[in-house]
Amino acid sequence: MGTVSDRTAMAFKSYQNKANVLVKDYIISEPFIPYSSVLGGLFACKVVYDLTQLISTFYLKSYNGLTKLQRIEWNNRGISTIHATFISAMSVYFVFWSDLFSDQQLDGLVIFRNSPLSTFALGVSVGYFLADLGMILWLYPLLGGMEYVIHHSLSGIAVAYSMFSGEGQLYTYMILISEVTTPEINMRWYLDTAGMKRSNAYLINGVVIFFTWLIARILLFFYIFNHVYLHYDEVMQMHAMGCLLVLVVPSALGIMNLMWFTKIVKGLKKTLAKLQ
Repeated sequence: MGTVSDRTAMAFKSYQNKANVLVKDYIISEPFIPYSSVLGGLFACKVVYDLTQLISTFYLKSYNGLTKLQRIEWNNRGISTIHATFISAMSVYFVFWSDLFSDQQLDGLVIFRNSPLSTFALGVSVGYFLADLGMILWLYPLLGGMEYVIHHSLSGIAVAYSMFSGEGQLYTYMILISEVTTPEINMRWYLDTAGMKRSNAYLINGVVIFFTWLIARILLFFYIFNHVYLHYDEVMQMHAMGCLLVLVVPSALGIMNLMWFTKIVKGLKKTLAKLQ
């Protein structure tokens, strides 16, 4: 008979093997990736929310002086900042650096290409959109009006369809690059809430928002429309739902981006006028 320590080590090894089997056969198994990644995204939102609250409480004096609603929005913007950083980085990688969607690849039509990693990242994003939309509806309209509900609904539906079907993931990632503007928008709200609206940081932030929005939410969409035009024959081979999303969602989001861009320009003009 082995010693107690030997039996403990064997029991631990047995549990470790079972855990490895569970992870490989279910959590990261390709058929289960859409579900596990969405649940992972929801769980990550909860963790980031709690960490934002904890860190802000102990290290930011201005946080404790906020109202309950402001603290909720503060924490919620922490989630959107982390998600935006993650998904925009993944999107840039897949669209510009990965060979998965490269026109040089001859492995099937680009519109149907996907991988476990590309599906997983989209699932995490679906989890975020579900969590954030839930927060917006729960506190409606305090965290955002109908335009936010429409934006999140369209984005969430398009990302979910692309994740589950495997179709049009390239265009989904192209659109998700626009999330690169979210951290700057959130920083503007943080600066405003912290009473730093007249600071140089607030002015610099406004200029950064103007250029990132122009590139990622205006010019990028012209690139998307051009890509769809050049690959129109491939797009038409998608299911009807996929075709509809590829043709409608970028157009709807593009119009909303233009509307928000006019507000950004007006806000930047006002800030510069005050400085003069």
